[in-house]
Amino acid sequence: MPEAPKNTLKPSDYNLAEKNKKSLQFIEDVTSNADEAQKKVLEEILSRNAHVEYLQRHGLNGQTNRETFKKVVPVINYEDIQPDINRIANGDASPILCSKPISEFLTRWVCASFGF
Repeated sequence: MPEAPKNTLKPSDYNLAEKNKKSLQFIEDVTSNADEAQKKVLEEILSRNAHVEYLQRHGLNGQTNRETFKKVVPVINYEDIQPDINRIANGDASPILCSKPISEFLTRWVCASFGF
């Protein structure tokens, strides 16, 4: 029968083990309560972008709760917001889709070329 390996850990190995333990605990905490984390992230996004044109157009009126968002904001595809994207691409810096200015775009070709 093989012999158990001797404890050859160095002090730096203990630090790495502790970091790994903390990282795994963080992952466990976040994934065990994913629904709440998603609600919180959506609230933060909606709070930050409460007055953007797109959300106002759909009548969200500054609401930050998920239920209202699901009721008033439709599921969309690229073509649905293409006019807004074109406005931004043509230099319109007003808060159309988000409160912070959009400074660059990745095209489908670029994403496909790099495997995204």
